[in-house]
Amino acid sequence: MNKIITKYLLTNFFKSILIWVSIFYCFGIILSLFEEIEFFKNINVSLYTPILLTSISVPGIIIKILPFIIFISSMWFMIKIRNNKDLLTIKVFGYSNIKIFFILAFTSFFLGCLILFLINPITSSMSKYYEKTKSKYARDIDHLVTFNKNGLWIKENININETRIITAEKIDGLNLINVTIFHLDKDYKLKEKILSKKTNIKNQKWIFEKVSILKFEDGLFDTKDLEQYSIKSIYDHEKVTTLFKNFDTLPFLDILINYNQLLDNGYNKKLLDENLNSWLSYPFFLFMMTAIAAVLTMNTLKKSDNIKFIMIGIILCITVFYLKDLSLALGQTDRIPLVLSVWSPVIALGFFSFIGVLQINEK
Repeated sequence: MNKIITKYLLTNFFKSILIWVSIFYCFGIILSLFEEIEFFKNINVSLYTPILLTSISVPGIIIKILPFIIFISSMWFMIKIRNNKDLLTIKVFGYSNIKIFFILAFTSFFLGCLILFLINPITSSMSKYYEKTKSKYARDIDHLVTFNKNGLWIKENININETRIITAEKIDGLNLINVTIFHLDKDYKLKEKILSKKTNIKNQKWIFEKVSILKFEDGLFDTKDLEQYSIKSIYDHEKVTTLFKNFDTLPFLDILINYNQLLDNGYNKKLLDENLNSWLSYPFFLFMMTAIAAVLTMNTLKKSDNIKFIMIGIILCITVFYLKDLSLALGQTDRIPLVLSVWSPVIALGFFSFIGVLQINEK
């Protein structure tokens, strides 16, 4: 009988999660589709392209807001089994509130681990494809910048007749390493190619060292080697380094395994540590969000209390996410240790969950 009851709890809890994930996924599809259609409105593509890009971008968003979805799913599931007397029946067979609590919480923890090691690599690959596809249509955008573990890619419109495509292997301090710049005319024909081992981007005047310049004209090209060369750009070191805040294309396992390589490629150590610890805390965050939801709903005895505790839960959830962002901001500005800023919301939720578990009504 215990196996049957446990199977019932797990099956229906997963159904609850799936229902709410589907609801949020549909909302995400609708909102993102409008954004993609707006992006492609002046580009000659079929409707398939924005629909495809929408469908592959939304899963990554769902993973980011999954703690919130898990919280809602847990509350909805607990209210449902309590209102239809299933909770009472389960208790008759020896299942205490504590046992039910841990079954649901550890299920969420397991789901978090599953996302970390199986689903996250897939959504990261989707994000890479998303960026790659968007880059194909970059000529219709004034400026576009992407960065992944393979290096930096920048498209910069100089004026209506000229465009630069800039690639670099990595960033080292104030310098870009192994830079290649393609200077294109309005028809996207190559006019000039610049190669440099090191380029200083401290300000918007980029200074190249030991540079080779290849000029193309009428099917012929001329090569010139210089010790130093400079160009004007809208980008400087500060703007370029902001690129390293986007980790959507980097799966957790890549960060964990290739941590030192990513540092060598120019990724900011503080942001890498923040992202790594955010992923490591992810299963625990799901555990705690389920725990808080279970504690709130298990302590209600009347159906009339449902609305009150749902509202309390939503306010609590919004507060948690606000404090989570605040904690990260404090960590990023070195007000508190970065690792503590990532883990403190989980620790705080754990503290309140522990108090709630001690007070769970066993009637």
